[in-house]
Amino acid sequence: MSALRIKKGSTSHSAYNLRPNFSDVVETHTLAMLVENEPGVLARVIGLFAGRGYNIESLTVAEVNHEENLSRITIVTSGTPQVIEQIKAQVGRIVPVRDVHDLTVEGPSVERELALFKVSGKGEHRIEALRMAEIFRANVVDSTLESFVFEITGTPEKIDAFADLMRPIGLLEMARTGVAALSRGAE
Repeated sequence: MSALRIKKGSTSHSAYNLRPNFSDVVETHTLAMLVENEPGVLARVIGLFAGRGYNIESLTVAEVNHEENLSRITIVTSGTPQVIEQIKAQVGRIVPVRDVHDLTVEGPSVERELALFKVSGKGEHRIEALRMAEIFRANVVDSTLESFVFEITGTPEKIDAFADLMRPIGLLEMARTGVAALSRGAE
């Protein structure tokens, strides 16, 4: 029996073909949508993802223009280039969706996320947690004799790195807001 495992739905390739098949490459994309702020819009967008089996890695939504009654939905998702194109086309056809932008391919963008971390610790672990928080510019927003709650803002990679360092110290709990993103520049 072979030790090679092929994921369900993937195709096997010759070991002599060193060029990757780009249709099989899974990419992560940040999609930003302007939608009419009315009941059921988020459910319709999420229903599309669920119905087609698309994964949502991060989701944020908030009203951004009260006068025009618009909200912004930011979704981080992953898939092959063909799947990403399908997602954008299908979301764009939903009636209350006014605009869909793929910030990953449209040019430079800024992505930030807010996270709260509850970290236990006494003695040396407590000192180490405070030292790491200072390096990452995390703020202490709550403190007891046995734990801290840190607030940190940054890229998803920064949040992941902070979590990785806090786990051995005594990470108890974590809450993340999801990615908020905007394209850079005047347009």
